Amino acid sequence: MSARGDRFRHIVETLGRHGLGFVLAWLGLDRLHLPGRPPAQLPGTAGVPLPVRVRLALEELGTVYIKFGQIVSTRTDVLPPEYATELAKLQDASPAVPADEVRAVVAEELGPRAEQLLASLQDVPLATGSIGQVHEATVGKTAEGGIGVVVKVRRPGVVAQVNDDLEVMAELAKRAEQASATVAGFHVAALVDEFSQTMRAELDYMQEARNAEQFAANFAGDSRVHIPRVFWETTTSRVLTLERVHGIKISDIDALHGAGIDTAVLAVRACNVLLKMVFEDGFFHADPHPGNFFVEPDGRLGIIDFGMVGQINDATRWNLVRLLMGLVDEDAGRLTTAIVQLCGANDAAGYSGLQAAVGRLLGRYTGRPLAQVPTVPVLAELAGLLRAHRLRLPREAALMLKMLVMADGLGKRLDPGFELTTVLTPFTRRLILASVSPEALAGRLKKLGWEALRFGTEAPELARRLLEVLERGGLDVHFRADELDRLMDRAERTGNRIVAGVITAALIGAIGELVSVQPDRWRNWPKALFTAGLGGVGALGGYLAVTARRRRPG
Repeated sequence: MSARGDRFRHIVETLGRHGLGFVLAWLGLDRLHLPGRPPAQLPGTAGVPLPVRVRLALEELGTVYIKFGQIVSTRTDVLPPEYATELAKLQDASPAVPADEVRAVVAEELGPRAEQLLASLQDVPLATGSIGQVHEATVGKTAEGGIGVVVKVRRPGVVAQVNDDLEVMAELAKRAEQASATVAGFHVAALVDEFSQTMRAELDYMQEARNAEQFAANFAGDSRVHIPRVFWETTTSRVLTLERVHGIKISDIDALHGAGIDTAVLAVRACNVLLKMVFEDGFFHADPHPGNFFVEPDGRLGIIDFGMVGQINDATRWNLVRLLMGLVDEDAGRLTTAIVQLCGANDAAGYSGLQAAVGRLLGRYTGRPLAQVPTVPVLAELAGLLRAHRLRLPREAALMLKMLVMADGLGKRLDPGFELTTVLTPFTRRLILASVSPEALAGRLKKLGWEALRFGTEAPELARRLLEVLERGGLDVHFRADELDRLMDRAERTGNRIVAGVITAALIGAIGELVSVQPDRWRNWPKALFTAGLGGVGALGGYLAVTARRRRPG
């Protein structure tokens, strides 16, 4: 039997032993003719809750499946709470790679550059994981003898193992969705695809090094945050060398109190750092568990482990603004539209049930300031609504949701009275104000201008085609299906652009009100922008009028 066949057999046997034989039908593996006797179910399995059996099976299946369970446990928008809670307990018990194998990898990757690193490399790892492990060493020469570093070394053979398992997992997800509408409703294939991208990115230590440098650049002006330096001369895709971060783990509450650190202040400070990553930088640490944060002797907040990151693009940021404005204004319609668009769906009108549920959710917090709305319970309920209506957040938005929940947990661990919303509120206000800033409006006006220009070049051709179609049959017009589809698609785009022109005019009218609210910020903004905008709207209107006269019969 091939290696893939052996892996399928192992999966069948593992699921059977943990009383998950019914899953084989979902996966289409019940029709495979595998040699040997059916696997015996472990004694006492029948009385174990199903989520626990799933966790135990994933642990037995190994690295890739454990990682998948850990990541999926954060996807409360697709996974029921009881499964999310149980899968969050997954632990990777990978054994340490022997020191001589680690040294062989370092020597092979770095060649002559490995000499000093190998001379100081400690045999006992600081940490061991499924993809690699971390060792302490020194580089360079100083009065103290060298710079302390940590060397992260990828496990030998792990890339081939991960790629093989990812291919099998993708095949299983495809089979499961074809066999079961219930499984398809969980978007398993899409989750596996997202997970594959994340896993393959974590295998490349060069990418993690680039992530670290990006964070360092984003916090270059903040002396309270320490992102470890990357030593590029001893870094490759298999070996990552970073400056060693020393300090008290942020999870060690007793040690923090013993050092005289105010943990309530630290909670606000740490969460401010995380929220800045999301709302200001658009580039954030997607695994902010307490083990990745240290309070250094000089008071700086040291951050490590940059393998998993998220990025927020402009479209997601704008949908986030609309979502926040819907919350602030207690507008169920606006909030529903933002949620649906954030999930990549096109028509919010088809989600009247969702809007009603969102309205009930908002009703429970009517009249409360945003700072008094509990973040995690609201996010958890919204995630439940997404599951109920078969909506799925895109990967980056889901990572952001996970990060916010973990930030809230971190804050509460440091200060039981902490509420994330009190820290979140100033960021949401700044984000909303930034969406109507001169720079943001200029960007939208530029985009609308290009839309108007494209409309101007396409309008004559569209008008000509419409007239030709009408002239062929008078009022009794016969359309071919493919021609009608293309025509309606172009007409819809044109209608959108006309609406865009109207919005542009309304936007320019609203600028006067914004100037009165923020006069200092707008005082020096070029008047030419508004003149050009008004001129563009006028020119567009004139162009349409001339075109209409040219095409009018007689």
